[in-house]
Amino acid sequence: MKRWYLYPFALLYGLGSGVRNLMYSIGLFRSTGFRTPVINVGNLSVGGSGKSPMVMHLAELLSKNYRTGVLSRGYGRQTKGYGITNYESSYKTVGDEAMQLFERFKNRFVIGVAEKRVPGAKKMIADMDLEVLILDDAMQHRAIKAGLNILMTDYNDPYFKDHLLPAGNLRESRSGAKRAQIIMVSKCPDDLTEEKKQYFISRIKPLHYQKVFFSSISYDEHVYSKDKKLPDNNLAYYDILLITGIANPAPLLNHLSKFSQRVKHLKFRDHHNFTEQDLKNIMQEYKKLGEYKLILTTEKDYVRLKAFDYMKEKVYYWPINITIDKQEEFNQIITDYVK
Repeated sequence: MKRWYLYPFALLYGLGSGVRNLMYSIGLFRSTGFRTPVINVGNLSVGGSGKSPMVMHLAELLSKNYRTGVLSRGYGRQTKGYGITNYESSYKTVGDEAMQLFERFKNRFVIGVAEKRVPGAKKMIADMDLEVLILDDAMQHRAIKAGLNILMTDYNDPYFKDHLLPAGNLRESRSGAKRAQIIMVSKCPDDLTEEKKQYFISRIKPLHYQKVFFSSISYDEHVYSKDKKLPDNNLAYYDILLITGIANPAPLLNHLSKFSQRVKHLKFRDHHNFTEQDLKNIMQEYKKLGEYKLILTTEKDYVRLKAFDYMKEKVYYWPINITIDKQEEFNQIITDYVK
C-alpha cells in the first residue's frame, strides 16, 4: 500500500540512504570482503519477500559438499552479540529464523547470529572453519561485502513498482538492485506464463552481469505437530484456527483455501513474541470451533508457540520450500561461485 501523503519524507529518507550508499561506493566507508565465499540473500523492501526459504535452499544445497554457515541478525531475540545455535538455544536467545533453521536441519550446517555482521562473520568463519557463509538479510549491510548477492522481490509487490519509506516499503532506492548478481522474483503463481516472465524481465532491465529467476512456494504434503503428521488433504475434515506472525500470510491463506473453507485466522505482527494473554485468547477462539479442530501455524511461528508447553500437542505447522524455474542453472551458478 502506497502512502503518497508521506512522499516528502520519502525524499528525505532517499537522500540519507543515497548518501550512505555513495560513501560505500566511493570507498569513504569501509566494506570488508572475505577470502571465504560469502553469499548474501536480501531485498530492497521491508516485509517478507521469501528470504528464509531461499536461505534454506542454499544451505541445503551447499552443505552436501562444503562446510556451510548461515549468519543472521537474530531479529527478535532477547540477547545481544555473537552466538551459535545449538540444542540449548531458543527463539529468545537466537531469534525465530535461526531457530527455525536449526529445528529443521539440526547440525547439517552452522547457524550463527550477530547484529554486527563483520566481526560476527570473521569469528564464525574462523571458529567453525567454514568453506562458505550465507548471510540472511544483509543487502543494506554495506560494511560487509558479499561475493554473490541474491536480491529477492515479491511477484505481488516487486521493487520496481514500489517507493521509498515511508511512502512505500523500500529501504533504499531501486538502483540498489544493481548490486545483485541474481534477482529472484519470488512467490510466483504456479501457472506463471513465459509472457509474464518477459514482462518482469523487461521491467527489471537486468544488466549484463545479472540473471533473473522465478520461484514459487511449495508446501509440504503433510502438516506436523510435536510427534504427529497429518496429510494435507485431511485438513478438509477439521475446523482450523490459523495463527500467523509473519509479514505476509496471504500465500498461506490462499493455499489453505484449497483444502478447507472452515478457517479462522488470527493475525499477529511479524516476529510477534506471544504472551500468556495471547495464548488465552487463542485458546478461547479454539474452544469456539467444532468437535474436530486443530491449530495450524507456520514453521517460523511454531518455534515461538511451542515454547508454551500446553501448546505443543495442539499446534501443527506447515513447512514450505521453494521451486525455482531453471533450477539446475541456478544451482550451477551457486556452486560455480563457491568453487
